[in-house]
Parts: sequence; structure tokens; C-alpha cells
Amino acid sequence: MSVDRSTAATDSPATRLQALFEGHRLTPTQRRIAHSMVRRAADVPFLSSVELAELAGVSQPSVTRFAVALGFDGYPALRKHLREVVPAEPAAEAGSYNEYQQAVEAEIENLKHLAELLADPRPVQKAGKILAASRPLPVLGLRAAASQAYGFAYFAAKVHPDVRLLNEGGTMIHDRIDAAVRAGASALLCFALPRHPREVVDTLAYAKEAGLTVVTVADSAFAPVAKHSDLLLPAAVGTGLAFDTACAPMLLGRVLLEAVCDDLPDAQARLEEFDANAAARGLFVE
Repeated sequence: MSVDRSTAATDSPATRLQALFEGHRLTPTQRRIAHSMVRRAADVPFLSSVELAELAGVSQPSVTRFAVALGFDGYPALRKHLREVVPAEPAAEAGSYNEYQQAVEAEIENLKHLAELLADPRPVQKAGKILAASRPLPVLGLRAAASQAYGFAYFAAKVHPDVRLLNEGGTMIHDRIDAAVRAGASALLCFALPRHPREVVDTLAYAKEAGLTVVTVADSAFAPVAKHSDLLLPAAVGTGLAFDTACAPMLLGRVLLEAVCDDLPDAQARLEEFDANAAARGLFVE
């Protein structure tokens, strides 16, 4: 579920695959292959190197080099190993689904994978405790992830006393992290989605140097932000349309917010106070 090695992974094909990759220094291309394999864990033991290369959008020699980097003689040896450690039947064919339906079906699979990961709630609970204790709580998300950060911060502000949204890059972002640290912040939450901006990676490195514990919601445990995250919670994005879809990361953000609420003893009172004020001001149409 996370890069926090103290937590046992759920015993599913995807998590067994992820365990195979952990501990290896992978190149960006190899991380892309690993990510694709985790997303299609049930199918991978039945794919040729050419098919896997097409799935990951890389060259066939890259798949061979990836297998060697994992310690195998080549891709056939890796596939033989996968058939032993990730026993599964090939996924059903998409059949007569059109491209729009296929995109929806892919997101359903992403959500099912997330549900499997959440069978072990401890990583999310640990993250909730870390974030609830940070006063203030900076929430970072740039470019494609900006809306994820905004949504989390919008709702978190109803229960957390000081949430600071960082959804615009530029030279001021380090200043805002410094200000949060001076005000007492102990952690930072980051939403990171592809394509991963270099500025996000640099900002997380800066936050770590400033002493903040970094919790990240990312599309993959192999995302570039992983090395600067103390606790990474993965949720895959859909890639079947011209622009990625992020249903699973959005839902994981709400689950994480629920965990934050569980560690804020006055969360319910704050929500009731907000509702009373909203009613008095007529904020919402009944």
C-alpha cells in the first residue's frame, strides 16, 4: 500500500508484483514498465515481451533490460517466475466495449485495485495521524494534481484548524513552506499525478530538508516523488482517454481525509459549527 516498509502488503497479484520490484534501483523507463505490470497484474504472466513493451509504451529491448535489472537472465525467465508467484487467469476481453466504455471499465479496475490495497487500512491510518497532528497543514498539488489538492484542502479546512493550499508553483513556493514550518508545521501532504512536474520533486526535496514529514498520494509507488516521500499511498490513474482520469486518487484523498477526521477529536464539532453557520447565512439552497 505504501513505501512504509513496516506495513505488510495485501496478498493480491498486484502487491506480490510490487514486492518483486521493491529494493531495486529502477530507471524512469523501468519504473514505467513496473507501473504497467502492477496495473495489469492478472495479465502480465501471459504477455510476451513485445506485448508488455506495447502496454508500457517502451521498446522491447527495454523490457529485456528491465528483466535483467531484476536479476533474471531475460524476460522469459521473469515471465516464468511471474507465473509461479502471481498465479491468475487472463482477464476477460473487452469485447464490444467502445473506447469510452473501455475508459470507464479501466477506472473501475483501478478502484477495485484501490479497494484491495485498503484491505490493510494501517498506511492510511498512519498518514491520517501524521497529517492531523501538523498545525498548519500544507497541501501541495501542481498542474494535473492541483484540483486534487484543492478538493482535499477545501474539505479539510472544515475540520482542521489551519490548512494551507499550495497549488501554484513559482519562486514563492519555498517561502510558503518556510512560513508553514515557522508556524509549527510538522508534515506536508502532496498529490502527485503524471506528467510529474520537476518542480514538485524539487519542492518535496526542499520540504524534507526543512524537516517536514512528507505524505504523498501518487499514481504509482514507482513515481518520481517516491524517493522524497516518507509515506506514499498509490492510486492508479486511467490512461485510456486523451487526458488521464484520476478517480482513484480522488477517492483515496477522501479516504485519507476520513482518517484525518478520526484523529481530530473536535472534527465533528467543527462540522456541526460549519453547518450551523452555513444555515444562518443561507449559503446553500435547500
